[in-house]
Amino acid sequence: MIARLLSSDLPRSRWVAAMLLGVLLVLALGPFVLPGTKAVSVAAKIMVFILLVASFDLLLGYTGIVSFAHTMFFGIGAYGVAIACTRIGASWSALGIGILAALAVSALLALVIGLFSLRVRAIFFAMITLAVATAFQTLASQLSEFTGGEDGLSFRLPEALQPSFSLADEPFLGVDLDGRFLSYYLLFFSVLVLFLLLLRVVNSPFGRVLQAIRENDFRAEALGYRTVVYRTLSSVISALFATMAGALLAIWLRYNGPDTSLSFEIMIDILLIVVIGGMGTMYGAVIGAALFVVAQNYLQDLMALASGATEGIPVVSVLLSPERWLLWLGVLFVLSVYHFPTGIVGRLRLAAFQRRTGAK
Repeated sequence: MIARLLSSDLPRSRWVAAMLLGVLLVLALGPFVLPGTKAVSVAAKIMVFILLVASFDLLLGYTGIVSFAHTMFFGIGAYGVAIACTRIGASWSALGIGILAALAVSALLALVIGLFSLRVRAIFFAMITLAVATAFQTLASQLSEFTGGEDGLSFRLPEALQPSFSLADEPFLGVDLDGRFLSYYLLFFSVLVLFLLLLRVVNSPFGRVLQAIRENDFRAEALGYRTVVYRTLSSVISALFATMAGALLAIWLRYNGPDTSLSFEIMIDILLIVVIGGMGTMYGAVIGAALFVVAQNYLQDLMALASGATEGIPVVSVLLSPERWLLWLGVLFVLSVYHFPTGIVGRLRLAAFQRRTGAK
C-alpha cells in the first residue's frame, strides 16, 4: 500500500524513512504540537518550499535543466490569487479563477521559453531564464495599479479561511478551530497530494525518459526520443507545480509583493535546498526544506542564547553574535556539501546500499 502510494519510490534507507516520517508527523500535527504562531508559520513555509523545491528538482535533478526563472512561476501563482481576490472579492470563485488564470499564464510562458530556448546550450538557457525572470520582477514592481508595485497587495480570503472565522465555540485539544487552522490544513493536504503526484510523474515512463536525457541527451535522441519536446514538457509541468506553491503561499500570508515571491534570494534558497537535500531524489526536497527553513528562522535565536552564554569570552561572543547568522548558515552549507556531496538523501541511500551489499 505504501509502495503504491509512493509510486514504488521507497526511501531505501532507515534514516531517510525516519526523517521523512518525522517531518510528516510534525507538519500533520503542526497546530497541535508546535508552540506559538511563529512555529506554525515556519511549518507552513516548509510545506510551501517542499512543493517549490520538488518542482525545481524535476527540472534540475531529473532533466538536467538549469533554470533561474522558477521564482517567476512561483510569483505568478501568488499574484494570481492576490489580484483575483483584490479585484473580484473574497470568494471561493475568485480564488479558483486566480489559480486557474495563474496556471494558464505559467503554462504559456513555460511553453514559449522552452520551445525557443531549450535548443541552445545549457548555460545560454540559464542566462535566458535569468533575463526573463528579472524582466518579470521589474514589470511586477512597476505595474503598481495592477500588482500594488513595491508595496504589494493585501487581500481577504473566503470567510472560512479568515482568522475571524470559528468552526467551533470551544478549542479542540487546546487549539482554536478558526480560519487560520483551516488554511494550514488546506496547505498541508494540497502539498501532500501535489508532492505524491510529482512522485508519480518522476517514476512514470515519462520520468524515466527525462532521466535518460539528463544522463545522455544524444543517446536519448538516437533512441528516438525528441529531447526538446520532453524538456519542454518538463519545464511546463515544473512551472505548474511552482505556480501552485506560489498560490498556497499567498493563501497563507494573505499578501503578496515582489520581495515575497519574486526575489532572487528565493531562487538561491531553492538551489541551496536542492543541493543539501539531494538532487534527483524528490525526498531531498522534504528533508532539505525542513532543515533549511528551520535553520533560517531559528539560527538567530540559538546564536543569541550562545552569545549570552559566552559573553565573558570576547572573540567567541562576537563570532556567535546573532547578526552573523548568515555566516554560520554558510558554514553549515559548506560542511553539508563537503560531507554529503550527493545530498543528505543520496548519502544515506548510498550508506544503506553499502551495508546491504557489503560494498565499500
